[in-house]
Amino acid sequence: MEISGWGRFPRADCTVRRPRDEAAVRALVLSGRAIARGNGRAYGDSALNPHLTVDMTAFDRMIAFDAAAGLLTVEAGVLLGDIVAAFLPRGWFPAVTPGTKFVTVGGMIAADVHGKNHHAHGSFGAFVEWIDLMVADGRVLRCSRAENPDLFAFTLGGMGLTGVVLRAAFRLTPVESGWIRQRTIAAGSLDEAVDTFERSAGWTYSVAWIDCLAKGPALGRSLVMLGEHARRDELDDGRRAAPYTVPEKRKRRVPFDAPALALNRFSVRAFNALYYAKGRRGAGESLVDWDGYFYPLDAVLGWNRIYGRRGFAQFQCVLPLDSAKAGLRLLLEAISAAGQGSFLAVLKRMGPQQSRFSFPMEGYTLALDFPVGAASLSLLDRLDAITLAHGGRFYLAKDSRMRAATLEASDPRTAAFRRMRRETAAADRFASLQSERLGL
Repeated sequence: MEISGWGRFPRADCTVRRPRDEAAVRALVLSGRAIARGNGRAYGDSALNPHLTVDMTAFDRMIAFDAAAGLLTVEAGVLLGDIVAAFLPRGWFPAVTPGTKFVTVGGMIAADVHGKNHHAHGSFGAFVEWIDLMVADGRVLRCSRAENPDLFAFTLGGMGLTGVVLRAAFRLTPVESGWIRQRTIAAGSLDEAVDTFERSAGWTYSVAWIDCLAKGPALGRSLVMLGEHARRDELDDGRRAAPYTVPEKRKRRVPFDAPALALNRFSVRAFNALYYAKGRRGAGESLVDWDGYFYPLDAVLGWNRIYGRRGFAQFQCVLPLDSAKAGLRLLLEAISAAGQGSFLAVLKRMGPQQSRFSFPMEGYTLALDFPVGAASLSLLDRLDAITLAHGGRFYLAKDSRMRAATLEASDPRTAAFRRMRRETAAADRFASLQSERLGL
């Protein structure tokens, strides 16, 4: 069957099997090279293997919860949204969450996802206690910081290339309500946006929408959105009576693939100008529900169809602190000059992180979506070069077209990851179109 990642580029004809128990997974792993797949929310080809793609969504049981430690044990195919639905009414929320709740726990581990609080709390892997991993010979190994620690570390952010995640235990964080106290700050330039992030380091959550087509003094103008889980005593009487209940929103759906001409420099520039003006008028503090703050795009089902039949490619890099502002300026200038703007452009401050292969490092991360086409792919090559020149690296969960030489130049950890794959025989059993493209 033909499948793709969330970006719908590339597409591949893959043999897909959906095992329902551990024995079935073992038989598939031992049958040849394969890759595990969750809910298909990695953007590119990291969960595509034409020979065998192992759909893990039948592994969808929540197994145990230790309320004293906030420790939840689940199978790899459990959706993040189901965890929120089950545990927010009990006063618990994921300690780290990406920008969609339609991801599986196995996928969150494979990508070592980060959220709006990386500067404060790190990535998802910081809260994972252990992983049950099926390795190349079909054994299931318990991996943690104390047991098989190297395999544990490489699995976090290893894009499914160390084995198949079967189960995991990770910590949730206690919250007093389902509401977020949000402060929106309009930053008139890139310098103002970065300064706002640095001044706001004490906030748990921070993220910015950035106008990537603004030019001149307005280059990088942004809406910075800070957030804290609202305490119960910060709610009005009506909300305090049921602090975890928020209004249910009507879901919208994109019913068809948008025409290729719908997203162009004029429509995106107009949208960005209107969105910035509206956000500037509404700047200040407000209470927003958890779903709207963490997962605004989830309210539009099938939003990836906005980019048309050819799909889209996301560019996401992280630049180290000492070169971030200069690098971001050059990236935005290149995007604005090309007129290949994105209306889904996100800037975040990242905190320190030491890891074997996962994406985050201290600095700033910029993420943008581009409709696939010759002009946008050429621009992405230029953005790669700017990132490399400023010591940055790239997020494999969003990648669909990077070259092997670019990965090698951006991340000196690649050689160690490749060596681990050879030494554990993972390279003989686990592969994706992405791993083949990048020589992993």
